[in-house]
Amino acid sequence: MSGHPDSPHWPEGAQRLIDRAEISQALDDQARRVETRLQGHERVTLMVLMNGGMYPAVALSSRIKRPLLFDHVHASRYRGQTSGGEIKWGRWPDSVIGTILLVDDIFDEGYTMQAVRHRLLAEGAEEVITVSLTVKQHDRGLARDWIDDAALSVPDRYVFGCGMDWHGYWRQLDEIWALGE
Repeated sequence: MSGHPDSPHWPEGAQRLIDRAEISQALDDQARRVETRLQGHERVTLMVLMNGGMYPAVALSSRIKRPLLFDHVHASRYRGQTSGGEIKWGRWPDSVIGTILLVDDIFDEGYTMQAVRHRLLAEGAEEVITVSLTVKQHDRGLARDWIDDAALSVPDRYVFGCGMDWHGYWRQLDEIWALGE
């Protein structure tokens, strides 16, 4: 599914950054790395960081050839805005056991994922492996290598598609787009 520049909800001047073939290959490669990292772990829960993590979690998990439990957490700094604020906690899992594969759409500043990881460990996770579809290249927030695995790198622009939204829209796109510069 490519962009819809004729839609009244399409951001003017948006530019395609990464096409579906490159995203698919990056997810194949990420799945291989994650499977290697999960060797020896018996009970693994794929924990989706909602809402953005839904798209990459489904795409990644369909490539992982081992049993996974599924759950989700909702924590957000954005709440439909284009810049982050204070973390707002939504849904939290009833129990946290074993190894957690925490999946999100983008590692931007990293504070939301860091807070979720700390809370999962505090509530009993043996290990939390953090993965995202993308990592944004800038020097704000946590170091870019804080996250355990990112499939793709994106420039320091506002990006959407593949789970990432623009004012709540376009998470379903199978390509990554950026607002015009």
